[in-house]
Amino acid sequence: MNIDLTGRKAVVSGSTAGIGRAVAEGLARAGAAVVINGRRQERVGAALAELRTLFPNGEFTGVCADLATPEGAADLFAQVPDADILVNNVGTGRPKPFFDIADSEWVDLFELNVMSGIRASRHYMPNMVKCGWGRVVFISSESALAIPKDMIDYAMTKTAQLAIARGLAEVVGGTGVTVNSVLPGPTNSEIMGGWMKANAEAQGITREDAEQQFLKTMRPTSLLNRFATTEEVANLVVYVCSDQASATTGTSLRVDGGVVRTIA
Repeated sequence: MNIDLTGRKAVVSGSTAGIGRAVAEGLARAGAAVVINGRRQERVGAALAELRTLFPNGEFTGVCADLATPEGAADLFAQVPDADILVNNVGTGRPKPFFDIADSEWVDLFELNVMSGIRASRHYMPNMVKCGWGRVVFISSESALAIPKDMIDYAMTKTAQLAIARGLAEVVGGTGVTVNSVLPGPTNSEIMGGWMKANAEAQGITREDAEQQFLKTMRPTSLLNRFATTEEVANLVVYVCSDQASATTGTSLRVDGGVVRTIA
């Protein structure tokens, strides 16, 4: 399968590291012009430099903007008015007991993980519909389906993304624009990698042992028996953004290593 996105412009939120960075690289490798986004200028600049080294003939734009705020979203839209592909990737999570999560923490997480994608979709999708082609992907999580008891707030935001993506797919049905969710499982992203490194150092074990400990205690249903790489997640996202995936819309696609025990 030859995925060719030449002539397409992709906006990938939260793309200076982790899954977003891998998605940006995958889309660039397929020929798309890619817009890198992050909240700190130095990280945006570093990601741009890396990608321009990897793809000397590629087309990249960097936008420093906090998409958890209306003002930050407006900055992005002013600098990048239109896009053919939108990957709503930006987000975070943190383990914390439910009874210790303050109202402000719920709201802040919802603004970043959910409202960022709502704002971006609301801005970019009308022109996609007008042009008769577009791809919107929400990076959700297996936690949207298998709710972890120590990250209920995070799981709530990821389940919300599934509802938004399905609803938007209904709205733009038959227009040539597709909307889907991709659900990673445990992945060696910047955030999870940082957790595993900290756990390994705290216990005096290797990072690999820390990952296996996490899988056995927190994700015992994993069939992969290892963390996925960010590239493995990005491969599915790039496919969903391709012409070849034109009949795939309104669905949730898991790249979770078999963590969720369901056949549907």
